[in-house]
Amino acid sequence: MSVSDLANDLKERVANGSFDSVVKFDCGDDGVLVIDNQSVTTEDKEADCTIGVALEDLESIVAGELDPTAAFMAGKLKVDGDMAVAMKLSSVL
Repeated sequence: MSVSDLANDLKERVANGSFDSVVKFDCGDDGVLVIDNQSVTTEDKEADCTIGVALEDLESIVAGELDPTAAFMAGKLKVDGDMAVAMKLSSVL
């Protein structure tokens, strides 16, 4: 799955959610995915919080197969910026 495919999968969840911040998932060479309030894009932009994560791990988190907290504790996620914004992601993921 590509970052674009994942963005398309998340659009409905985010549009129906109550997320009110900007968070960027930086998947390295695979690209970026940005949740900006109630929209999703693959265009790189400034964010309140940037999360470094491998695309495969992000796919697993979105699919509900990998707990984000466990991924963070295992070093699979690197959070830069406002940690409170990262914690609010549970409302859309």
